[in-house]
Amino acid sequence: MPSANWSAGLLGTRLAFFVAGFGLAAWAPLVPLAKERLAVNDRMVGLLLLCLGTGSVIAMLLASVSNARYGSRPIILAGGLGLAMILPWLAIAETPLGLGATLFAFGVSLGSIDVAMNIHAIDLERAAGRPLMSSFHAQYSIGEFSGSAAVTSFLSLELSPRSSTLVCSAVMTIAIVSAWPRLLATGSRQQGPLFVVPDRSVLLIAVLAAITFLVEGAMLDWSALLLVGRNLLAEAHGGIGCMLFSSAMTAGRLSGDAVVARIGDRATLMLGTLPIVTGFLAVVAAPVALVAMAGFLLIGLGISNVVPVLCRRAGKQKVMPAGVAIAVITTAGYAGILVGPAGIGLVAHMFGLPLAFGMLGALMSMVTLSARLIMTERR
Repeated sequence: MPSANWSAGLLGTRLAFFVAGFGLAAWAPLVPLAKERLAVNDRMVGLLLLCLGTGSVIAMLLASVSNARYGSRPIILAGGLGLAMILPWLAIAETPLGLGATLFAFGVSLGSIDVAMNIHAIDLERAAGRPLMSSFHAQYSIGEFSGSAAVTSFLSLELSPRSSTLVCSAVMTIAIVSAWPRLLATGSRQQGPLFVVPDRSVLLIAVLAAITFLVEGAMLDWSALLLVGRNLLAEAHGGIGCMLFSSAMTAGRLSGDAVVARIGDRATLMLGTLPIVTGFLAVVAAPVALVAMAGFLLIGLGISNVVPVLCRRAGKQKVMPAGVAIAVITTAGYAGILVGPAGIGLVAHMFGLPLAFGMLGALMSMVTLSARLIMTERR
């Protein structure tokens, strides 16, 4: 690949991942404001958030077909612009029905760009001949942090939710329009059937992705409750654990490509087992806050490159079209995010939150120890 095309494609793909993470995280600080504006209870908030997940899953299932027909470039552009244009409407919707419909459309845009950008990343990685997926997912994590921090900062400066989201929308529009001409022109158009029944090897990767996303979502949703509930931190500081986990995961992804290039996908997954197990043991049994904080750092480092490796394996397998495989595992991942918080809550209610976190550690260890199975190629 010519160096000019290489540099442009790298930047364009990074911008796409950044926009996806930024857009999703920019919505998070608006949730309490939406609840107050609409005067709804927690049950209704849960149903509204389900609209976002439903739109994402439907779009993911359709994105592989669209990608096969049109390539990934137009889908990335449409999804990114959709996120940018719909975000301000989330800040002003005045009825539950209106917000639910807007969240559904927002989810469609998110699901579309999520599948397309991962397919495009695999194309670029294949053209480059070296690992790139971890650095792309690091940009998604950076986008998440930036989006949440931007909206939170604007609201703290007493900007209205509408003005805050308009600024964020402008940033996303500039980024995705800048990415458009830099994306690979070849796309990922495939010959043959647009849909096939997922092979069992791809289904295994999908299950592992669902578990990984479940664990990541649980860390975001339940870590503060665990720390506060065990009297390790005050309520105002409960979010520190999540912050450390996210920071460590981002750092691990930024260095992940170099690690994979040196030791390979299988060893990268296997080596993640020790910090994950040690981290969960520290979090569950920590006598003081410092030990728990170290545990969250270890978990973030251990889990950081699991999803990038799974996406790469889905793109490399030969038993079904890469676009369909990516759609399957991203859909499974979102299913894990949707189902995970409720499942963790049920286990915590029955057996306690520390035991629920211990079960998360066991599940995540199963993912990393399955490296040998997913590295065996079938045709």
